[in-house]
Amino acid sequence: MDRTTQHRITVCTSCRHKGTECRPGYELIEKLRKAIAAAGDSIAEDFAISGVACMAGCDRPCTVAYHGTQKATYLFGDITPEDDIDDLVAFARQYAVLHDGWCSSVDRPGKLRKSTLARVPAAMIALEDSKALVS
Repeated sequence: MDRTTQHRITVCTSCRHKGTECRPGYELIEKLRKAIAAAGDSIAEDFAISGVACMAGCDRPCTVAYHGTQKATYLFGDITPEDDIDDLVAFARQYAVLHDGWCSSVDRPGKLRKSTLARVPAAMIALEDSKALVS
């Protein structure tokens, strides 16, 4: 793996469980940071974990995004701090070694197979394709 690759996991901190003031994003960030640090391999060095005020997944709290340099970005919804940490860590391991970040839903771990809200191609790929169309 290219050690210059930057990976980021971003968690929505404004998502609320319907009808409550509970914002599970803060708890999810804390649990995910601990789980990644405890993973005992290089993913702790490869991933920064942070929160953001909103990712427009309000109907599917809590939302989590995986980003990587020149990689597809993923947005997952319906993530819970109590149940989904293992799947999130497993996907971090998987995503770290995917050259372009692209993988099929059947290849994603556990709940992430069915909770994908978006997969956005890497900006670099989109720019290259646009240049080819103009030529």
